[in-house]
Amino acid sequence: MFKKLDPLLHSELRLAVMSVLVNLEEADFVYLREATGATAGNLSVQIDKLTAANYITVEKGFKGKKPQTTCRITPIGLDAFERYVDALKTYLG
Repeated sequence: MFKKLDPLLHSELRLAVMSVLVNLEEADFVYLREATGATAGNLSVQIDKLTAANYITVEKGFKGKKPQTTCRITPIGLDAFERYVDALKTYLG
């Protein structure tokens, strides 16, 4: 029987962001943009959606004089990601 896929994670870019964060303790915005190949505007929108769902946290600060946005996966986000991968496996046989 197929399990339902989380529609929030079924987006290619949001899934890519979560995949990066699940393997790292944290990642800054520039790293995520480069890793995913996303535009800054699109990445920002998708990060906002993941934050609203409490899948990630976002911390804004400075590195020297440059602004820096750092993202971290939350326990809720990790659980959602693991459930998504588990559900996806039901479609793969």
